[in-house]
Amino acid sequence: MPTQHRMTLENQTADPTTADPTTADPKTADPTPVTPPPAPSAAAAQAAIPAPSAAPTPVATQAEIEAADRRAREWQSPTEGKLPIGSDRHRDAACQMFHDTFNPYKPSVIAWPRLDPDALHRLTSLPIWDIAVTTETKARARMLAYGEAIEDPAWRDAISRNGWEEGRHKEVLSNLVASYGIALVPEPPDKLPADAEWGYLVTGYSECIDSFFAFGLFEVARRSGYFPTALVDTFEPVIQEEARHILLFANWLAWHRRRLAPLRRLRFEARVIRAWIFLAWERIGLARDMDGGDKPAVDNNFTLNGSKAVSDIDLKPLDLMAICLTENDRRFAGYDHRLLRPTTTPALAALAVRIGRLFRRGAAPQAIGPAA
Repeated sequence: MPTQHRMTLENQTADPTTADPTTADPKTADPTPVTPPPAPSAAAAQAAIPAPSAAPTPVATQAEIEAADRRAREWQSPTEGKLPIGSDRHRDAACQMFHDTFNPYKPSVIAWPRLDPDALHRLTSLPIWDIAVTTETKARARMLAYGEAIEDPAWRDAISRNGWEEGRHKEVLSNLVASYGIALVPEPPDKLPADAEWGYLVTGYSECIDSFFAFGLFEVARRSGYFPTALVDTFEPVIQEEARHILLFANWLAWHRRRLAPLRRLRFEARVIRAWIFLAWERIGLARDMDGGDKPAVDNNFTLNGSKAVSDIDLKPLDLMAICLTENDRRFAGYDHRLLRPTTTPALAALAVRIGRLFRRGAAPQAIGPAA
């Protein structure tokens, strides 16, 4: 659903060589499709985000917001016929999708709603804010680094844009915690992996896992009414943006695999296995410096077990997974069906749900409110 909160859209004519989500001057809203500026260098991504401009900014109309929201959710390639995996047509469609579905919301002028004391306490008590901000910082830096390293110009542009959007996510979170008085610990220093492809691979798979569960948790929060509708709606563009991010990653991954020679493909698949092992270890608190960074925070598992923090019902894991599967399908439904979707996490969740139902015959799933 499009957010009902007033926000400003990025200007269509921003200088693509210098624009940055943390420094771009606010402009008048324009309902026509916009071009997202490419990201700054990976070195710049390591710097702290400065305060947004204090200049007054015209507010987008609701019609403009809804038009931008539709563009971000619905995309069909004008290319007819098949998009063979690994082909130029496949690459061009994935990269064009990412370009065309850019949502030009501007974080610095999002009107964060006033919360009553109970809702404010629930929000500030969520154990996610430190790791959420740190994760966006690391994701931005790793995507920008790989965007600079990759030779193919189409992927370089798309992945760099992805890194730019991760920086915008961090600005959204930074503004939220400032607006509601949430105290954060200082971000630990981050060290980029020496191998840029490894950094992007781990980041992409991590986003696939976390986004799958975030889709479900976000829907649980919406249905339960545990947080005000205005606050949930304000976050909606960010959640949909994560679907675009992992859609891009899934298609880069398939394209890249198909283009590798047999021996290099074997080495790459070994790296994929290593990435999954690292992420599994990370989620049980054992990972340390395999990605060239620091020891992860202790709440990496919030997306797996956080339903009790976003509703007054502690959902069973299988019921949460069922909601995640439905939301995952809904989030991707508007994009060209020829583009590949992330499959590993949904497949594992679907298998767990099917096996779990064999042992729960006759037991109704937990209800958390209407799905309308």
